[in-house]
Amino acid sequence: MLTLVPTPIGNMQDITLRAMDALSSADMLLCEDTRVTKKLLHILSSRYSLTCKDNQKFISVHSHNESEFLNSIESSFFDENIVYVSDAGMPGVSDPGAALVRYCISHGIQYDVLPGANAVLTSFVASGFTQTQFLFFGFLPHKGSDRETALSKALFNGYVTVLYESPHRLQKLLKELQIKAPQRELFVAKELTKKFQRYFKGNADQILNQLKETGIKGEWVVVIQSGESINSNLSVEDILSLDIPKKAASKLIAKITGENPKKCYQNLLL
Repeated sequence: MLTLVPTPIGNMQDITLRAMDALSSADMLLCEDTRVTKKLLHILSSRYSLTCKDNQKFISVHSHNESEFLNSIESSFFDENIVYVSDAGMPGVSDPGAALVRYCISHGIQYDVLPGANAVLTSFVASGFTQTQFLFFGFLPHKGSDRETALSKALFNGYVTVLYESPHRLQKLLKELQIKAPQRELFVAKELTKKFQRYFKGNADQILNQLKETGIKGEWVVVIQSGESINSNLSVEDILSLDIPKKAASKLIAKITGENPKKCYQNLLL
C-alpha cells in the first residue's frame, strides 16, 4: 500500500496524528529528499516521541527520477507499507507524487492520501476574497514569452488565482502586475506558519511600498483577485506599442484588464 503524507510547511505543530502514525509504521519512505525527511523524523522523535520501525528504508524519489523509478519497480513493491513525503506540504501540489498515485491506480494498488498542511488553501482562506472558486498556477515560468502568456492567463481567467513566487522574483512579479493590472487587489503571504509570517493586502504599488519596510527573504504566496475572463493574446505592452490615440488605447487596456477606463486613461497621461 502507498500512503501520501503531507508534512509541515513551517510550524512543526501542524503535523497530524494520522501523519505521525503513517510515518512510524512505514516499512519504506520514498522522499523528495531523504536528508530533509530524516531531519523531520529526528525533530518529531525529539519533540513528540515519534518511534519508527527498526531498519526503516529510505529512497529518494523526486521530479528528476520519478519516471525512471516507476519504470524500475514491479507492482509487488507496494506489498510493503510504503509512505511518500515531499520536502514540505502536500505531495503532488507543486511537488512530486502525482505519478505515484497514477501508477497505483493503473496497477490496482491500494493507496491513501492524508490531509494536512498546504500553502495554497491556507493563503486562499487568509486572503479574505469571498469568491468560492480559485485556480492554482504554482510557479510561473521565469522569463520570456512563456512567462508573459502564463501571467496573462493568471490575471484574466475570471477566477481568484494563487501563485507561488521565490523571493528574488517577487518584486519582478509585482512590477509586472503594476503594468498589467495596476488596480487589481492582491493578497501576499510571506513564510506561512513560520516565525516571520506576514500578510500584505492591496494593489501591486501599495504592496511594493509595504515591502520597503520588511525583508523579502523567504517563501511567498500571491493571491490575485478575480478579473474579467478574456480570450485574447493581446497584452498591455502590445497596445502601448500601437500608434493610436490614448483614449482608444485606454479603452483597449480596460477591456483586457477589467480595470476602469478612466483610470487607464489617467495612467497613460502620467
